[in-house]
Amino acid sequence: MKFGFIAKHRHIWPVSWLCETLDVSRSGFHAWLSRPASDHQLYDEQLLELITQSFRRSDRTYGARRVWHDVLAEGFACGLHRVERLMRVNGLRARPRRRGLPKDDGLRSVIADNILDRDFQADRPNQKWLADFTYLWTAEGWLYVAVVLDLFSRRIVGWSMKAERDAQLVMDALMMAVWRRGKADALLHHSDSQKMVASSWAV
Repeated sequence: MKFGFIAKHRHIWPVSWLCETLDVSRSGFHAWLSRPASDHQLYDEQLLELITQSFRRSDRTYGARRVWHDVLAEGFACGLHRVERLMRVNGLRARPRRRGLPKDDGLRSVIADNILDRDFQADRPNQKWLADFTYLWTAEGWLYVAVVLDLFSRRIVGWSMKAERDAQLVMDALMMAVWRRGKADALLHHSDSQKMVASSWAV
């Protein structure tokens, strides 16, 4: 296993450094490298090719069990643990499938009048702040992002990220903006009319 790791990464790090780090001799590594591949190794290489094809066809969402079924369907006999080992050693880790977009329950809190009325021009900093939130798909699921934009500079003055969509998400973004910019006189804070934003920012 150590020699295999060295062979795989020798184009990145020097062999001498890898051998010293893994506490093996350079002569032992070169002797291992010159040996003909065993039947077991050759079969692993064939399996790995099929495993990689199945994994990529699934858009990197298949785990070992589904990949194993694909390998068996191709007529190759092997155990599930062998597929798990080859996927683990070669860094083939499944990512979760993208779920449907987060659902809106349709409920709305009391919403303040739209004082901004689409007038996005500002004469000075901290005169008008625009707040909104969005969501991004990641390898670990949905990530929710809330931001506060100063319409004068067009810069983000506050932001927050969480795995949960709740009122605290947008409150944290607003608190960051206040902390960074300080107390503002006659500030107009306009937020999206969606429930989460309205419930926490209509203050």
